[in-house]
Amino acid sequence: MADHDLSGFGKSTFTHDGATRRILRRGTGPAVIVMAEIPGITPKVLEFAEHVAAAGCTAVLPVLFGEPGRDPNPAAVGRAGAGRYLASTMWQVCVSREFTLLATGRSSRVVGWLRALAAAEHERCGGPGVGAVGMCLTGGFALAMATDERLVAPVLSQPSLPLACTASRAGAIDISPEDLAVVRGRCEREGLQVLGLRFRGDRLVPGGRFAYLRRELGDAFVAVELDDGAANPEGALAPHSVLTEHLIDEPGQPTRQALDTVLDLFRTRLLGERPAPVV
Repeated sequence: MADHDLSGFGKSTFTHDGATRRILRRGTGPAVIVMAEIPGITPKVLEFAEHVAAAGCTAVLPVLFGEPGRDPNPAAVGRAGAGRYLASTMWQVCVSREFTLLATGRSSRVVGWLRALAAAEHERCGGPGVGAVGMCLTGGFALAMATDERLVAPVLSQPSLPLACTASRAGAIDISPEDLAVVRGRCEREGLQVLGLRFRGDRLVPGGRFAYLRRELGDAFVAVELDDGAANPEGALAPHSVLTEHLIDEPGQPTRQALDTVLDLFRTRLLGERPAPVV
């Protein structure tokens, strides 16, 4: 794909606790905070946001790293260009104090800013609450944001933190015990549902991480785990990005069914629609 010129997306900023970031926005209706994976808001992430908008929600994309609209695929920009862009984005993340890459039992500092954004978007867009989708590096952010009762539809797509370089990190996720206890309580009292997505062979999202979420949240954690063979073979990396780079956007494809599961969650929790019948 070529770079996306961001046409069709509104642009603004949001400031909280002294931090100002750019925001992209598309659609009308209740807000869904879409947090991109590394290397940022790619054309594929923007396509996902368009699906969210078409479902009747407002897709709100905070620019946490990278350059919005930039296509990182080596097929489009060459291996050297893709490598330089990926390295520069990773450097932004690594030097930032707002992202927790390795530590267990901690929520990243940026989550506080994201909770404030979700609260502001709820006031702006209305509806019964807000949805949130985190991808890869940001996957666990959607879980930690769910300490706020306004977050009613959290989606963890291939949540990759903490980096699974030890057994303890592979069987954990980037949320503090205190935040996890609040989310667990909401699941028990309010029927909050947490949706998780991964490819079974993804080393960045080991099976132990989803097993941990099942133990902590019980039936409130709904896991969608796909065979690696379901991934789009045109993806530049091994199967990983369920909703974006490895999506095959065709009826009957497992990744498309996973996308539909996410959109159905938003329709049910944010728009009050009944779930689509299982065929």
